[in-house]
Amino acid sequence: MAEIPKAPIARIIKESGAERVSEDAKEALAAYLEEVARDVAAKANNAAKIAKRKTVKAEDIELVIKNL
Repeated sequence: MAEIPKAPIARIIKESGAERVSEDAKEALAAYLEEVARDVAAKANNAAKIAKRKTVKAEDIELVIKNL
């Protein structure tokens, strides 16, 4: 089960033009976004380690996203 709350997911989908959003659709998008977020976080953590830091910074996240 996804950890991202379904309400913001539903808002995002509705802002994209949908009139209604099924529970399955919310869950599917939340699960996908979590998977992508975990991948980005892991790569950002590696970038921080390469920079000899324990702290993941916004620049690490931005670097990873830029290189997706």
